Amino acid sequence: MIWCLASTREGEPVRRRTLLAAAPGILAGLAGCGRPGRPSGTPAQQDEARAGTVVTFTTAERSPAVAMTGELLDGTAFDLAEWRSRVVVLNWWGSWCAPCRLEAPDLQAAYEATRELTVEFLGVDIRDERDAATAFLTDFGITYPSLFDPSGRVALAFRDVPPTVVPSTALLDRQHRLAAVFRRVVTQLELEAAVRALATEPEA
Repeated sequence: MIWCLASTREGEPVRRRTLLAAAPGILAGLAGCGRPGRPSGTPAQQDEARAGTVVTFTTAERSPAVAMTGELLDGTAFDLAEWRSRVVVLNWWGSWCAPCRLEAPDLQAAYEATRELTVEFLGVDIRDERDAATAFLTDFGITYPSLFDPSGRVALAFRDVPPTVVPSTALLDRQHRLAAVFRRVVTQLELEAAVRALATEPEA
């Protein structure tokens, strides 16, 4: 089951790896999910939305490549294999998810800032209506594609660290092995830094 981003924290330690600094706490409860719109909430509430877990893997720890197919929101077929040798950023979101509104502008900005590095971004829209999801992308000016995955099937490909909250963001290296998972809202600066580090890793 995939939950909306939690807003309650516990002081449990978070695993640290090489790409990213871990977040200060672990997700423990459920947060309200609102209707589509612009980012909202007080600065404290926005900080809380960013206080989930981050798990990263060294090249030696990464599992075999992820295989993924599906249908994009515009109805066209998608196969991750077509992005061979490219770093891929996957973001799980829904038009019903309030924290997704908070991070949407940062995701688009990180996408635009890293395109020259042969990096691809792909949204994964879950538990949603196609029309509502399409309107969300238009409202926030999101120009990278999104899979339409109302049943949450895509998350099953990530057995090691499944994305169990929305939003979640996963980074795949150029061999399409899982390199990092953010189970929380991400900012442009941290995502861009992680993507650049991954994109400049030595060839395996």
